[in-house]
Amino acid sequence: MNVKLFGEFFVTLLVIVDPPGMVPVFLGLTGSMPAKARNRAGTQAVLLALGVIVGFAVAGQTLLDYLHVQLPALQAAGGLLLVLVALQLLTGKTDEPAEQGGTSNVALVPIGTPLLAGPGAIVATMLFVQRAESADEYLILAAAILAVMACVWLVLRFSGVIVRLLRPAGIEVLTRIAGLLLAAIAVQLIADAINAFVKSYAALP
Repeated sequence: MNVKLFGEFFVTLLVIVDPPGMVPVFLGLTGSMPAKARNRAGTQAVLLALGVIVGFAVAGQTLLDYLHVQLPALQAAGGLLLVLVALQLLTGKTDEPAEQGGTSNVALVPIGTPLLAGPGAIVATMLFVQRAESADEYLILAAAILAVMACVWLVLRFSGVIVRLLRPAGIEVLTRIAGLLLAAIAVQLIADAINAFVKSYAALP
């Protein structure tokens, strides 16, 4: 087993996904839910993120080439989506009853994607897949993806302890902070995408 490859990809993906940094945003979006619904949302988000990352690992470059989409465009789209979610958090307009599908919506967008399976995670995965040269190395990358997603699930699963400590007032404050953090992440994603586009077109003859 190529332990070095596993370690490199595991650490890279774990840092990009940033499970501890996800906790404020996750609680901001799900803090008002019952514990069972919050746990289900965390599981759904992790499963979606896993599916998206594996999908792009297998066919990401082919799909983007077919659609004539560059990676910076994907990054900018993720940033715009996060701007909308950040505005909802900052204005307090995120409370949807679970019976109306709020849990599923929050789990899929924005937690599952683009927060967990965002442009950074997708690009890193595609780059490591391009480096792999054998079936064993592909399996090692798959194991690293599963290990990272397991870490994320554990962090989200036990975020309920934080909810019990913060109480409703604390959750409301955390929601506003999460909105501010998301807005900053969104602006950075869009700025990076613009920078990549400028460099790309400036290099053209």
